[in-house]
Formats: sequence, C-alpha cells, structure tokens
Amino acid sequence: MVGYPESLTDPSYRGQILVLTYPLIGNYGVPSHDEMDPLLKDLPAYFESNQIHVAGLVVGQASAEFSHHLANSSLGDWLKREGIPALYGVDTREVTKRIREEGVMLGKILFPTSVVGAGQQAEGVLAEYQDVAWVDPNATNLVAEVSCTQPKTYSPTPETALKRADGRTIRIVAVDIGMKYNQIRCFVKRGVELVVVPWDYDFLTEADNIDGLFLSNGPGDPTTITATIDRVRQALAMKKFPIFGICLGHQVLALASGAQTEKMKYGNRGQNIPCTDMLTGRCYITSQNHGYAVKADTLPATIKELFINANDGSNEGIYHTELPYFSVQFHPESAPGPRDTEVLFDIFIGTVQRCLTSGQVSGPVEFPGMAEAAARKAQAAQWELDLADDDESADKAGRIVRGRRIRKVLVLGSGGLSIGQAGEFDYSGSQAIKALKEEGIYTVLINPNIATIQTSKGLADKCYFLPVTPDCVRK
Repeated sequence: MVGYPESLTDPSYRGQILVLTYPLIGNYGVPSHDEMDPLLKDLPAYFESNQIHVAGLVVGQASAEFSHHLANSSLGDWLKREGIPALYGVDTREVTKRIREEGVMLGKILFPTSVVGAGQQAEGVLAEYQDVAWVDPNATNLVAEVSCTQPKTYSPTPETALKRADGRTIRIVAVDIGMKYNQIRCFVKRGVELVVVPWDYDFLTEADNIDGLFLSNGPGDPTTITATIDRVRQALAMKKFPIFGICLGHQVLALASGAQTEKMKYGNRGQNIPCTDMLTGRCYITSQNHGYAVKADTLPATIKELFINANDGSNEGIYHTELPYFSVQFHPESAPGPRDTEVLFDIFIGTVQRCLTSGQVSGPVEFPGMAEAAARKAQAAQWELDLADDDESADKAGRIVRGRRIRKVLVLGSGGLSIGQAGEFDYSGSQAIKALKEEGIYTVLINPNIATIQTSKGLADKCYFLPVTPDCVRK
C-alpha cells in the first residue's frame, strides 16, 4: 500500500521481479527526484538510491490517478522513464501462493511482439510473445553493480557533530555493498562523519583513522563478495574499532566470523515481520528484504544469536560476547517500514564513544534492558526453587508470576457487539487466550457474542455465553 518508492530504489532488490500483494498500488504517486535531502544536500530526499533497482514490477491494480502533497508523477510514468517493465491486472495473491508452495524461483516478463516489435519469439502457448533469456541474479556479483565507485564523506552540521577528545568529529567508515540512503541519514543526523567506501575498498590501510566500521545492506549471495569478507575478517582480528552490520552486512560479519549462510526457500520481505530479542525477550516489528540467512548452528562459541525471526525461527542478528561487534538481518533504518529498531544506530554510536573514552576496544555491546532481563530471569529461577518443595501431588501446570503459580485465568472477552468494533476486541481476546494456553494456563472465557473467534470450540478451555456483568462474573 505504501513504501513502493523506497522499495523500488532499494539496491537489495537488484535484479529481482517484485510482486506487491496489496491490491492497489500507485494511489499516492511518486515524489520529485529533484528535491534534495536538506541534510545530505546532493542525495534525493524521498528515495533510497539514484535509480530503480528491480528488474520488473507486478501488481494487482495500478492507479493511474494519484493524490499526495509530495507527488510529482505517477508510478507508471516513473517506471517508463527508468525503462522498467511492469504488469498490472495480475492475481498477485495466486502468485504468492505459487511461491509459497514452490519457493522463490526465476521468472521473466514477456510482452506481445505486436507491442514491442519482432525479436526472438517464445515457444508453445507464448508464441506471440517476444522472448528474453533467463538470468539468475544470484549467479553474478550484484554488489559490484550497486556499490559506489569512489569514497565519499558525509558530514554532520557543526551543531550536532560528536567530537573525540582531540576535537575531531567521530568518523564511521561504511562499506557500501548496496547501501540505502536512509542509513546515511541515520548516521549523519546523529552527529557522526560517515565515509562511504566501495565494496572492494581497502579500508584497513586507514584503520588508525577509523572510529567504527559499518557494513551496509545489499543484494545477492553474500559468498560472492570474498574481498569484503576477507577484509572484515582482518578487521575483527585487529580489534581496533566496533563493527555494526545490517542485512547483507550481517551475513558478511557472520561469514567473516567463521559461520555459514544458506539460501532460504522463500526469503523474508515486508514491512511487518516480527523479531524476538534473545537478550530481553521483547518482540520488535521490522522491515526486511533478504533471500539468504545465517545458519545459527554454525556460529562460533564467542558469537551468539541476538534476534530470531518470530515467524520461521531463522537468525536475525548476532553479537560477540567479548568484543563490540554486532549485526542484524532486518532494516533498522526502515524506509519503508516501522522505526522500532532505529535505536540500534544509537547503540552502535554509543559503543564507539565508550571505546574512545576508555581507549580500549573490548567488552560486548551493551543493549538496553539486558540487566533488567537478567534480573527477571534470576528472580524467576529463584521462584522455581522456592516452589520446588510443593507437594508431589500438587498441579505443576501454569506459570510462576511474582512467586505464585498461576494455573487458571478468567478472560472477560466481550467488547463491541457492532460492526467495526467486534473485530478489534475479538482479535485481542483470542490472542490473549492463545498466549495463556502456550504457558500451560487454564482459560475460562465469558463472552456473550457467539459470532467471534475467541468463542470457537477448542480455543478457551471453558466458555460461558453470558453477559459480562458483576453478577455473572462473581458466579
């Protein structure tokens, strides 16, 4: 529905045919390419690179009419200017089902020869269409196609600049392996000087002038960029500066640490993918776009999982237990998507400042909530010990909360009984019941609305179709 200007210009999509499942695309048009970012000056304000990187676009319904205060052209006109083939009127949900069954696959978009002219004709039922050769984007070094060719420095405003003890602005070197512009914005607006270098640039020759190393997102198979992996491996051994990676940069850091990656059957792409913080147990909604993943069972002993995908259990982040190195598979810079995890940029910059102040590059990255989570875990363990002396015949089901074993919960699940209200209450109630049952807690539901999910057979352990009134609740 939203975010197509950012997604189409995301270098991570290089060489891919992008299928958007939302039924209506293009209704808010496309912003101007001539309006520059007020902070970065020579970069466009509303895009993630200087061109469209997808090989093709497929949508269910394309809107020819658009309305938005930033709109400068239609989506269709933009695609034409960039020479990107696109289709609309396609049942994209059916395409999604096919991918779900078969996995990510190669594809190509063909047009009738009556429209595009003569050329190599396809065979069989597509004989009237102009054929094109099959291209496997993962068989090529896509990073070399999207990376910058020369180093470039982006400086913060004097008012926001973060200074070292010697007066120089803190300098982060960013290896561009498909970097989105919003990553540059996230660093510069936080007061650091960002030096963006090409994917095969030898940044180790300038190690004494680097305060932190950042590995960007990017497209394709991470094992194809051996030059980058080798230099990061050397940087890890040097222990001269903190390191932070995102997306492809996460995979590069893992490979440089001795782990392995694998191609996923589907990949994870979207703006609302949940990830669980392994240190605190908190779940974040993230923006993602990747077809490869780090194999968690190949991580060395000093590297631990930082995040996992709450949907498929795949690895979404790692951290070093002794040194300030960490990375995430998702996109904390968003654009598009939620900004829930943008705080990771603050954590990285804070880690750089800590190392500069102490004069030592040592100790793991300190994440918010770690101490509190550890304290809660220790308290829960103590409660388990305190209750271990329960009578052997006592029911050990349920969950211990603040020193008490909770075995049964009464859920008041009514809420709105009119169209437009019942859905929200029903969803929250049914999710509460599911969560309680996962903890082994017996659930008793009172809900007079029979037309709800939460009153479905087998969800709550016991259900009473009664009004939610004081009398009924007491009974």
